[in-house]
Amino acid sequence: MSMYVILTSKPGQFRTEAVDGLRPLEAYDYRFYGHVKAHFVIAELLEEKIKIRVVEDDTAIVNEVPSKFLEKFETTAQALKELEHLTTFGHMDTELRKMPLSAS
Repeated sequence: MSMYVILTSKPGQFRTEAVDGLRPLEAYDYRFYGHVKAHFVIAELLEEKIKIRVVEDDTAIVNEVPSKFLEKFETTAQALKELEHLTTFGHMDTELRKMPLSAS
């Protein structure tokens, strides 16, 4: 059974990179009052035990986070529902905008 994870990047702070064992499927920008605050990628976990690369933007320090620490979802629809829940705050101007997948 396939499992899916959400990779998070925050412009100017850090980026999460897809590594071997992950297959990016969908990408979304989270906008707060028109400004991009985060970029999310829903990816299929192809291998059970991998380490996700998180690169800090200002120092280029690389952290490798074991996939066991990521929340996993049985479907991409469940992952998207979680993203929508995490990025909605009452009547605030928020938007989760689907984006084309990029090489990063």
